Amino acid sequence: MADVIRLSFNPLRFASSSSVLTSFSSSLNPLQPGLPSNQKSYSRVLSSAAAAHHISATGIITHFAFRPTKSFDSFKVHATVAETDQPKWWERNPGPNMIDIHSTQEFLSALSQAGERLVIVEFYGTWCASCRALFPKLCRTAEEHPEILFLKVNFDENKPMCKNLNVKVLPYFHFYRGADGQLEAFSCSLAKFQKIKDAIITHNTDRCSIGPPKGVGDLSLETSSAPKDTQVGSSTT
Repeated sequence: MADVIRLSFNPLRFASSSSVLTSFSSSLNPLQPGLPSNQKSYSRVLSSAAAAHHISATGIITHFAFRPTKSFDSFKVHATVAETDQPKWWERNPGPNMIDIHSTQEFLSALSQAGERLVIVEFYGTWCASCRALFPKLCRTAEEHPEILFLKVNFDENKPMCKNLNVKVLPYFHFYRGADGQLEAFSCSLAKFQKIKDAIITHNTDRCSIGPPKGVGDLSLETSSAPKDTQVGSSTT
């Protein structure tokens, strides 16, 4: 029986970074003819690492630790700021003919200043999925009809006024026209958006004044006595 000879090689520990580079480059050059022979190339590669402490007898690096660059951290910060700068979906106004209403006074003033223009009022909620789905198409309609005034009423900001106007489901629409006052009121989802188009065709016609305005329904500036909390559903019709 042949004797077995056991050979053990202890890994070499180099404290100097220059000796690490020299050993690494000299061991790889004869074995890897496809790699560049310039030792400075390895120096540039290894200098990007935090450390290369342990090298075995064959010259194989057993540990690398890379540090993230500051430019990457800066990129993440800028990307986060850019994302938060985007407006919320209900804050988009396609043009000067779409106005946000924040109070009963603003609502009545906008109607009185509209004259004989057709006015479409949308009652919406920021939490309403049907309102969000319908809103882009409403914006395109506003762009296509600059002669129509579109008013946006946030239900949560104007609960007393919405209760007096009998708004019980969202999204909800009112149509007004000068001396004719309120023309039509209905709920509408994206699937039934044709209702809004049909109402525009019906009411957006030339007409003359036939008398004093009929008003906007059971609405006055004294709305403080109205309940603050009202349950409102989301339209699916």
